[in-house]
Amino acid sequence: MSYLKTPDEIKLIQEGGRILGEILEKLAKMVLPGVNTFEIDKEAERLIRSAGGKPAFKDYKGRKNDRPFPTTICACVNEELVHGIASKNKVLKEGDIFSIDIGMEYPSPKSLKSIKSVKTMSERGYFTDTAVTVAVGKIPEKTKQLLNVTRKALEIGIKQCVVGNTITDIGRAIQNYVEPQGYGIVRDLVGHGVGHAVHEEPRVPNYYNKESEKWILQPGVVIAIEPMITMGDWHIVTADDGWSVKTADNSLCAHQEHTIVITEDGPIVVTRRPSEKL
Repeated sequence: MSYLKTPDEIKLIQEGGRILGEILEKLAKMVLPGVNTFEIDKEAERLIRSAGGKPAFKDYKGRKNDRPFPTTICACVNEELVHGIASKNKVLKEGDIFSIDIGMEYPSPKSLKSIKSVKTMSERGYFTDTAVTVAVGKIPEKTKQLLNVTRKALEIGIKQCVVGNTITDIGRAIQNYVEPQGYGIVRDLVGHGVGHAVHEEPRVPNYYNKESEKWILQPGVVIAIEPMITMGDWHIVTADDGWSVKTADNSLCAHQEHTIVITEDGPIVVTRRPSEKL
């Protein structure tokens, strides 16, 4: 399977990305003290299915023998970085930061069968992926700065998404911005190709990686860039549930992500939320 997407496929990726960005914005507005993450997760699934999509993460298995991921969103609080499981017991409180990572297959396989005009590669839909870290009520200034730096790091990475650049250029630009400010960049988790599946080649590190020079950006490449930034060390550990990943030193961390299509005219950020149009 080619990692390049056809114009018809890109149209569906753009449509799905727009819907997913709108959904994530609605979910972010639910982030308030006293709300449990299960409520947000249930609304996420409802919104995706009502839009004609299918949750990309729910029941996802990285390997055949893995436990399926049980929720629609990855719900992470404070030192949790990614793959956190939404739960009625995970209640948000004033001063927390909350990361919502969400993916969607669009159209859902059921809906795709009714689309006769688009030549698709299979009976599956097309995948987009996006994330945001949100303040829960009032947070300290140093925590606001973590969120701002992570958000800016993503935009810096996106600016490198021009034809002829390499994946290495993305990671180098993010690292050169983040590390001089004293923050850690997680090494063991990276961005990725997306579209035909939830995770595809190429890997998209948020730091300089010489091996990534072989991946030259071309029109039709679709990638998810996702800076994962910590206020401490970059090392991470996985919880006993087999999914939740947090910082090894329990430092606060933030996560921002968008799905980007590479075109001759520059990057198209398909998962932009309505409120963040640049």
